[in-house]
Amino acid sequence: MKFQSLMLISLASVALASPAWWEQWTVNRHKTVADNGYGNDDRRLVQTAADQAPFWTTEHERLLMFRKKIKFMDITDHQDLGTSRLFTMGKKPLPKEAVHQEEFAKYVDHLSTANMEVALTKFTEFHTRYYKSETGFQSAKWLYKQISDLIEETDADSDVSLRKFDHDWKQFSIIARFEGKNESLSNEPVIVGAHQDSVNMWLPMLRSPGADDDGSGTVTTLEVFRALINIGFHPARPVEFHWYSAEEAGLLGSQAVAKSYEKKGVDVLAMIQNDMTGYVGSKFAESYGIVVDHVDPELTQLVSVYAKEYGDIPVRETKCGYACSDHASWAKAGYRSAFAIEGEFSDNSPYIHTANDDLSHINFDHMLQFAKLTLGFTVELGHFKGGEN
Repeated sequence: MKFQSLMLISLASVALASPAWWEQWTVNRHKTVADNGYGNDDRRLVQTAADQAPFWTTEHERLLMFRKKIKFMDITDHQDLGTSRLFTMGKKPLPKEAVHQEEFAKYVDHLSTANMEVALTKFTEFHTRYYKSETGFQSAKWLYKQISDLIEETDADSDVSLRKFDHDWKQFSIIARFEGKNESLSNEPVIVGAHQDSVNMWLPMLRSPGADDDGSGTVTTLEVFRALINIGFHPARPVEFHWYSAEEAGLLGSQAVAKSYEKKGVDVLAMIQNDMTGYVGSKFAESYGIVVDHVDPELTQLVSVYAKEYGDIPVRETKCGYACSDHASWAKAGYRSAFAIEGEFSDNSPYIHTANDDLSHINFDHMLQFAKLTLGFTVELGHFKGGEN
């Protein structure tokens, strides 16, 4: 009886703490938008800020938002994302410093800009990687095969698995997982993410090579996975590599994956997103752009520590706004997440979401810096056993 009373009090507290838009949304949630001649068969509920009411949109309206650089999360299918973690005991503690330099050194010299250039060249040959397109499906199949081949062809010993995460659209997400040696940590993975899809902001089916957004992050993540699998990686806790579908459509793929983890009670320790790692802007010196808004502050501070320890370029704090990449899905689900981007957000590639986001604007040495950061993140947190070091 006492437990039930406490639960009712807790639920009441949550209701009282609901954001201001909640009451408005519950009244207007079925309100439709005007028909702009593009049809009403794909209405989706989107949100553009945590303190703003969601609203229904057509695909045409979402494209207009895209062109105006209005970021949004499509919450149609995952309106309850994060609700089951409201009553968890809090987030796990994180380490404070880098301590696995010797382990890092085993892998770092196996990171290769040549490998990344070969992979990104092929990845950008697909006409578009739009999540609903046939070429988006084919590009996912190609990426899956690259990962599968790495696992099958290595002579090194690792306990690793690979699976497709299917969605209601053609392009699937991909999850590769190194199992940990410590069984007590088997439900507390570390996640490295990137998104595999691309889009042309004028019309989705137009040419969209997506070299920087997010071919660069996809290939950066793939190269770290390659180094680990070729040498052999035995972390204390599971380390997962995710390549999400449909990020450009409102973080659809990562929301689905995060929701499935939440539903299963997976207690993710930390997640980092690799989105746009290949362009060096002209306004500021080359740097890591460490995003400091809509992220977990402690994990973000730790990412800066790893960047300074394992990278060769300075750290620059920046902001990217609401729902700017897949880390936002994990944050909404109640997990620690962070985001490192190619530099100051205002100085990122001007070619993204167009046919001009091609290899001519990619700096593979810059991508290598993000591979080093990702490797450091993976090794350090993969071997973290809890508590503080």
